[in-house]
Amino acid sequence: MNSTATAATAAQSPTAAGQHHAPYAAALQAHAGRGWLRLNVPGHGADTARFDQLTSLIGPDALRLDFPPLLEGLDLGTGSPLAQALDLAADAWGARRTWFLTNGASQGNQIASLVAPSLGRALVVQRSVHSSVIDGLVLSGLRACFVHPSVDADQGIAHGITPEDLAKALAEHPDAAAAYVVTPSYFGAAADVRGLADAAHSAGVPLFVDEAWGSHFGFHPDLPAGALAQGADLVVSSTHKLAGSLTQSAMLHLAEGPFAERLEPLVDRAFRMVQSTSASALLTASLDVARAALVRDRAAIGASVSAADQMRRAIRSLGRFAIVSDTFGRFPDIAAADPLRIAIDTRSGGISGHEARHRLSCDHQIMVEVATDSAIVAVVGAGSVPDTDRFVEALHCLPSAPPDSTPTADRPRLPPPGPALMTAREAFLSPSRAVRAEDAAGMVSADTLAAYPPGIPNVLPGEVITREVIDFLQLTAAAPNGYVRGALDPAVGGLRVVDAGACSSL
Repeated sequence: MNSTATAATAAQSPTAAGQHHAPYAAALQAHAGRGWLRLNVPGHGADTARFDQLTSLIGPDALRLDFPPLLEGLDLGTGSPLAQALDLAADAWGARRTWFLTNGASQGNQIASLVAPSLGRALVVQRSVHSSVIDGLVLSGLRACFVHPSVDADQGIAHGITPEDLAKALAEHPDAAAAYVVTPSYFGAAADVRGLADAAHSAGVPLFVDEAWGSHFGFHPDLPAGALAQGADLVVSSTHKLAGSLTQSAMLHLAEGPFAERLEPLVDRAFRMVQSTSASALLTASLDVARAALVRDRAAIGASVSAADQMRRAIRSLGRFAIVSDTFGRFPDIAAADPLRIAIDTRSGGISGHEARHRLSCDHQIMVEVATDSAIVAVVGAGSVPDTDRFVEALHCLPSAPPDSTPTADRPRLPPPGPALMTAREAFLSPSRAVRAEDAAGMVSADTLAAYPPGIPNVLPGEVITREVIDFLQLTAAAPNGYVRGALDPAVGGLRVVDAGACSSL
């Protein structure tokens, strides 16, 4: 369940001596201190006096560090500080090669989807993947063959898939290009990646893993092993989430495996296609610094795990709320749990997750990551040690609503998707029209509709919109901080559907 394989590899490798150093970040700071007259972009020119409002917002140092790409001494050449930083990152995560992303893990998922058509005609995909994977299917045009995850019916949350389910799906689709799974889940459930990799490789296809929420895995003995260490071939890592880099920065890792020679040039070309030509030096430097911190300070990560454990123990001992991960043992697809995720069943304490999140924010100035109808999820970043007492005390100050008279079976829960009549690309590019939500049931969606967070699509382009999905999305939109990506309006009063003629012509 726990592994130090990644950290051990970094400690023994030829680049181990440099793992505590952040070469790109150091070069960027040195470059900024050279007193430049800047007659290039960005337009602020690091003029802190004339751009005083921007300076007051982000600080003079950040303004001076905001350089464009393709500069000598920073990112030009095979031995540049950026090249060194990329090599160190690949070494730290145990990858053959790593790419720095400045448009989040979403960019990595799009890259993975774009390269898949070179390997086959269909993508076997866990149905609860992030919406960016579906965006990638729209870009690539691949047919998706979905494997449905286990669902906690009481909590209304999806977990993962088993190696057996993946093997069965791959056997049913011999034209598969790759298998695509997400682990860990938003609630911290980690899958049996070794088993999933074995199932994929036995079918002759690579395993792509959206490990957005597991960029810290493998860097401490109390954390689960990372996907690369368990046989995954291409891994998307949202480094900003729990590993400490700046928002919107991420990494893409390619394993040294049977598919590496074929995938590497394709990934490199797809990366250039979707990466900004004005990649942020600040985001790039933050990835370099985050990697060095993960490798250097295991004690800090241990302190983060201890803080999260302390929160769970306190919540259990007070008895009002339940811990969602305490039920993970009931699900065969869950092999481990991320200890830095604290998922709390709020309904057991007499308040919905949406209301709990709203009250914590407005009354106590405490932010949590996500809320559902039944739960909230708090996260502790690797290396962070929050005020655990403040959180536990505020949580237990939340009002307890009168018992809900709505039968559990009648409460809106995570609805199953409707059948797919078209590929995501076909539906997205087909003639479409806007209709009222109440009229959309039975029609084919032209858009991806996903409750945020976590951004798992509830309906895909090409899928039939069901009444249950409409009700769920409208409930989500009506909740405090509720948001549905892809809806035509914030209340989900209208949806975009494929014209009936486009469907009938297939």
